[in-house]
Amino acid sequence: MKISVLGCGRWGSFIAWYLARQGNDVASWGPEEDYSYRILKETGKNEYVTLDKKIQLTCDLEFAVTRAEIIVISISAQGLRGFMKRITAYPVQDKMFVLCMKGIETGTGKRLSQILTESGISPDRIAVWVGPGHIQSFVRGEPNCMVIDSENVSLKRELVHAFRSDLIRFYYGDDLIGTEIGAAAKNVMGIAAGALDVLCVPLKGPLMSRGAREVARLIRAMGGNELSAYGLAHLGDYETTLFSEFSHNRRYGEMLAKGQRFDKLAEGVATSKAMRLLGQEYGVELPITEAVYNVCYGEGDDCVRCREEIGKLFQRSTKAELY
Repeated sequence: MKISVLGCGRWGSFIAWYLARQGNDVASWGPEEDYSYRILKETGKNEYVTLDKKIQLTCDLEFAVTRAEIIVISISAQGLRGFMKRITAYPVQDKMFVLCMKGIETGTGKRLSQILTESGISPDRIAVWVGPGHIQSFVRGEPNCMVIDSENVSLKRELVHAFRSDLIRFYYGDDLIGTEIGAAAKNVMGIAAGALDVLCVPLKGPLMSRGAREVARLIRAMGGNELSAYGLAHLGDYETTLFSEFSHNRRYGEMLAKGQRFDKLAEGVATSKAMRLLGQEYGVELPITEAVYNVCYGEGDDCVRCREEIGKLFQRSTKAELY
């Protein structure tokens, strides 16, 4: 199967490595000026993976998208809409698209699959691939479970059977709204977890429970199945987000609580802003999300803000646990 992976950063380079390992004809695209692309071009590897020599590394976007049967996209979520304008300049309407990325557009609250649809791609040709697992673990041969979801039942079944291996056990998703919102929202909870680690506040158990419940309420209000919040895309990804040393979002929260800056991408920052917008639009209380947003976008001493936001959560009025 001819597959092009657009984006050769941390996750994109792993996806190219993984799909080539499955025997697919893989091309890996990145912008010529990008460091991630240059290091792969010059050395054939990065800090995470060594690419199979059969993988075609290219900075020619037209070549990458026109050669492929399946186009996998793995870039920053906030850059997707602009990137799709470049992709749709070529004849790609008959391609299958797989989004291996997690996020919600900040200005609109749109899910990533919605951005593709608004860019002219049929919903029947769009799938998302999300779930737990860190590259550092996968390349050591440590298996995990993930989910592929789509409005097109035949497409997600085809992809699951094509991509499954002894390294990743895939499940069929059956709630695209819940899968996408849950996958994005777990990064917000990761930032909260990092702050708790620094402040030595033993609240990760409540964070897991209350965080999943908060996300479930939002999914339900948006028309999805609230049980999706307890599936692989959200709760299932907590271990690799709330506890792992490799989690960018947990690390961001940790450094924020120390008054330091994390210089790598933490999608949870923008996602907290987008979820806050959705909470307002759908009339859903999102107290943990609100706290993370206030910490990420507020002014003043970061550590003080973290402690203040935890205090505010404890001052909220008493409610039934599963309201």
